[in-house]
Amino acid sequence: MLRRIMMPGIVSAVAVGSVLSYAAFADGKPTSHKGASSNSAFPDAMTVALDEKELAKVGERDEFVSAYRRLTESQYRNTIADIFGPEIELSARFEPEMRQDGLQAVGNADLSVTTTGLEQYFSLARSIAQQVMADERRDELVGCAIDGAMSKAQACAKEFFKETGKELYRRPLTGSEFDTVMSIWTSAAEGRENYRQAFELALVSMLVSPEFLFRTEVAERVGDTDKFRMDAYSKASRLSYFLWDTAPDEELIAAAERGDLHTSEDLIEQVDRMMGAERFDEGVRAFFTDMLFFEHFDTVTKDSQTYPKFSQAVANSAREETLRFLVQLLVENDGDYRDIFTSRETVINRSLAAVYNVPYPSREDWTSFEFSEDSQRSGVLTQVTFTSLFSHPGSSSPTLRGKHIAEIFQCTKIPDPPADVDFSKVQALEEGTVRERLDAHRSDPTCASCHILMDPAGLALENFDSIGQFRKLENGKPINVSADIFGQKYEGAPGIGQYLHDDPQTSACVVQKAYSYGVGRPYDYQDAGFVQTVQSQFEENGYKLKGLFRSILTDPKFYDVVVPDGLERAKTSAQIETQDVAQGGLK
Repeated sequence: MLRRIMMPGIVSAVAVGSVLSYAAFADGKPTSHKGASSNSAFPDAMTVALDEKELAKVGERDEFVSAYRRLTESQYRNTIADIFGPEIELSARFEPEMRQDGLQAVGNADLSVTTTGLEQYFSLARSIAQQVMADERRDELVGCAIDGAMSKAQACAKEFFKETGKELYRRPLTGSEFDTVMSIWTSAAEGRENYRQAFELALVSMLVSPEFLFRTEVAERVGDTDKFRMDAYSKASRLSYFLWDTAPDEELIAAAERGDLHTSEDLIEQVDRMMGAERFDEGVRAFFTDMLFFEHFDTVTKDSQTYPKFSQAVANSAREETLRFLVQLLVENDGDYRDIFTSRETVINRSLAAVYNVPYPSREDWTSFEFSEDSQRSGVLTQVTFTSLFSHPGSSSPTLRGKHIAEIFQCTKIPDPPADVDFSKVQALEEGTVRERLDAHRSDPTCASCHILMDPAGLALENFDSIGQFRKLENGKPINVSADIFGQKYEGAPGIGQYLHDDPQTSACVVQKAYSYGVGRPYDYQDAGFVQTVQSQFEENGYKLKGLFRSILTDPKFYDVVVPDGLERAKTSAQIETQDVAQGGLK
């Protein structure tokens, strides 16, 4: 599939009245090459011998782009903060991301940039450049004088854009890329005594470049052979955005420049270094933000009369509660991943204490808290995040909750309902309990086949309303929270939490999700052997998330070469054209 990214023209002496069109060729969905065995030794394990069909696509190329992945909003924000400082304000609305196979990390590999989105990126780039070149920051961020004699300002520009370009593009600039940036600077600087605008325009051109907005993964030929491997800079970006949700730091880029990431010992050293850093928390938060559908908090609404305690502040707090809980359990305490479904411990603030109807035992903004044994609380399943995201504005929804338990935590895809399905019986909120209404709804055999997979687990969570408040009655009737799952009886949220804790499919699913999240492509049968191997290691190591990430990132399989469909039709990995009308959009 040809993905075209149409860039509106940068108003400068170089581009006036035209539109730069960057065409990125990554036709079709990349299919994973089988690659090397996980037991192979480095560096040979990092290379892949292409078959005849793949070689025909590659042709005489010594390298090719195997994938493009658009930066997420958090990756964009974190990268800018790391390069220019957290004081840089980013006031903008980002284009929505696309979820595929349960992950935005997979969907982003199929995203381009619409014309409207590019205008937003351009506006944001101008704002960033102006802040970087502001009097109060310029000396620190640029590091040399931008005024005075043109020769000195030009020397400053060359130094600044060479170093900044390496940080923005996550690799050294090519000669043509550097010449393009400097030609923009020179054209804007001619005839001026103040070169600030020239610096701003040249920096804007880099910030709207696809080399910044997209993570480009490149495969390179090894010597004169038919073997290819992912180049070191691509490995560095894959590691950094997985573990830190930001661009590679100076040490990781230096390791890539030396070729260290092609050897087992040095790769493991970098993985251990990064996982030992404080910012590893950000990578874990980003992974679970994606896995748990937290982008829906931007649009979640609740009926204010039915749920007066709910507000956007509560929604924001709920999201933060779950992320803090996961980091505390899985990173700080190096706990068992399966305990996220059974733990009664969490981290709350005052807003959440009101929803949970518990006293707030601290003067701090956030505090650790343990629910009582009779509270029926059971890990993430009964936190405000899960209960509110997968409910309706005015009522709970066992079906939505059961569906997302299966899809998020067990990697079981539930089909969408038929277009003509009748929901009237379920939506009669003033009649009986939701279990009774669903029983009537399931009288249709077409509905029953899916509901039998979703409803039992969701019904076991019915003690918790649409925002996670505990209740025992619905319309004056006692709520039955028993569940029968494949012939096994479970009671309430603690029962379902224990079911997920003990089900091997739950641990297999997080392995699958972590792998797909890192490589940016859907899980398929070719990955099954690797996932089973990692799952066995995960089990042997006590289901520790840090051990899981380390197993994935230090295995050659994680760096498999992919040959995208349609590569043979692309003359180059990227083209620049001039067109009259900007086009673009999701393909």
